[in-house]
Amino acid sequence: MVVRLKDIAEELGLSIVTVSKALRDRPDVAKETKARILERVKRLNYRPNLAARSLITGRSLLIGLVVPDLIHPFFSEIAKALAAALRKKNYFLLVSSSESDPTLEQDEIEHMLAHRLDCFVVASCQKNADHLRKIGEAGVPLILLDRSFPGFSSNFVGVNDYKIGELATEHLIAQGCKRIAHIRGPLTNVGNRRAEGYLDTLKKHGLTTPEGYVIASGEAADSDGETRGKRAMNAVLALRPRPDAVFCFNDTLAVGAMDRAFEAGLRIPRDLAVVGSGNFHYSGKLRVPLSSVDQGAAEIGERTAKMITALLEKPSSRSRSAVLEPTLVVRASSKLK
Repeated sequence: MVVRLKDIAEELGLSIVTVSKALRDRPDVAKETKARILERVKRLNYRPNLAARSLITGRSLLIGLVVPDLIHPFFSEIAKALAAALRKKNYFLLVSSSESDPTLEQDEIEHMLAHRLDCFVVASCQKNADHLRKIGEAGVPLILLDRSFPGFSSNFVGVNDYKIGELATEHLIAQGCKRIAHIRGPLTNVGNRRAEGYLDTLKKHGLTTPEGYVIASGEAADSDGETRGKRAMNAVLALRPRPDAVFCFNDTLAVGAMDRAFEAGLRIPRDLAVVGSGNFHYSGKLRVPLSSVDQGAAEIGERTAKMITALLEKPSSRSRSAVLEPTLVVRASSKLK
């Protein structure tokens, strides 16, 4: 039998309003009364009807998060930090994966909107922002995570992707590398900006980018990133002159690329220096620990939570933006000096 607020009030001889105030920790309920109510709530295993509450308060206390892949440590770490920070503010996170499929992403957004979410956070895999406009039209605040769209004004939390490409390439040049290839990411703002940082840094140092030195890794989900990294390394190994270093869009690609390089008999970093991005927790435990650019996933989650509470407590027509600066973590895979 479902226990209702009315049942608790009748058992204790109190009004429904008093019970409701106690559950919301209102100061105008006596401590002794509040203690009696909470004890009875616990004993009866009462759970509030959030749908009914949202109709009265206009708030569901639910935040939606849609990411391309929950296997990727970057997004799972963001989700973990975001959920923990929101919990402190009595908000709860609904998480969904689009599997890097634009159609599935649209379906997930439509489904989540039906839950009367208070705010939406999306790391979109769309080619443009057309479908995302529906969130704003539904009156739900939207925060773009990690990926933005030119010409689409929205709240945003992410990392300086251009700086990621710049940091990785500057480091490899400082190690004495002259022929630096790039296994690039998808044709999104994130992939494009990291490639731009790489190319501009080479140009700044007077280094050329021979034909074929920028290798596409495909648009698939990160769950098959290592396979795509191996495939991309086959293209690297076929280049003449062969690169002496490679900057990979993320650590998953880098791990697959290094595995293929080992199979080909290359010594890392002596024959080929490698830098990834993401700084996975296992990056230091690999056969050759992987140098990587840390994107600050946990901090992105925490900053997103702060933006959500700010948007809900003080709505504004102006878009908010938080762009974090990445840091390079140097390990054996690129340490030549």
